[in-house]
Amino acid sequence: MAHQAEPEGDAAGFHQPVLLQEALDKLSPRDGGIYLDATVGEGGHALAMLDRSEQGGRVIGIDRDSRSMALAIQRLSQYGLRFIPAHGSYSQMAELCQVNGISQVDGILMDLGFSSRHIEAPGYGFSFQRDEPLDMRYDQRQSLTAAEIVNAYGQEELASLIFRFGEEPRSRSIAREIVRSRPVATTGELAQSVARAVTRSRGSSHRRIHPATRTFQALRIAVNSELEHLEAGLSQAIDLLTPGGNLVVISYHSLEDRMVKNAFTNEAAGCICPPGLPECVCGHEPRIHRVTRRVIKPSPEETGRNPRSRSARMRVAQRL
Repeated sequence: MAHQAEPEGDAAGFHQPVLLQEALDKLSPRDGGIYLDATVGEGGHALAMLDRSEQGGRVIGIDRDSRSMALAIQRLSQYGLRFIPAHGSYSQMAELCQVNGISQVDGILMDLGFSSRHIEAPGYGFSFQRDEPLDMRYDQRQSLTAAEIVNAYGQEELASLIFRFGEEPRSRSIAREIVRSRPVATTGELAQSVARAVTRSRGSSHRRIHPATRTFQALRIAVNSELEHLEAGLSQAIDLLTPGGNLVVISYHSLEDRMVKNAFTNEAAGCICPPGLPECVCGHEPRIHRVTRRVIKPSPEETGRNPRSRSARMRVAQRL
């Protein structure tokens, strides 16, 4: 029995899934297949995967955010046992699949972005669009918050974090102003501190983004250990895939995309010994084939409907 289609994205009050058709084309969900949505969020991609795989397909959906997971469970309840929710990180995907009796999957989607709800809903502390306590945790079970980093880290450590994770050239000036402004309790106070530091810097008037954007990105990445989770998740994803299964990764900033590109390059290579060795000693064998040599970007039509998709970049690899 076919399920009734629901309005997509904002029309139904849900986050709009990015590069949806492109992801479905690369995953090619089929009847009887098992698929993993490693960042299920509110269930937009998972819903389409379940519809495309007809009656026999299953999707295991992972997410660190219990609030988003609750929405996904409610939204996908019509699919019954075909949707398998798993609260946790994609760095735990092998364990989460195992406890649900799944040893291999036919396709994996990793959408690394945060949803519109993380910006618009109160209580997350991700955005400078509303003034609320600094938090930035996806998983409320963890203790580290953005407020702790902002108020407890030393100036040099804070500057290094903002430069490394935010690629912010004014990181030293920003860190100095944050330390001077302590205690910094809310997103609004932090945004004002960053704006003061950037305003003093030459050329700040030519910025096309809010002056606090990169600092907020850096803090979010640090609070949630996003790059460490991504590194572990990519390796486990390749292990979980059946031969011929595709891994689809959507990233939203250069740090993520660089990690995905490098991981795919290394896993597609034979020998990975350092240059100059007379013979191979690593014994490394290729595990994947890179389906996409260049990134897939959203169409002009999609960015027109959903401006937040502009920075999305998709890469795809196939398990050998």
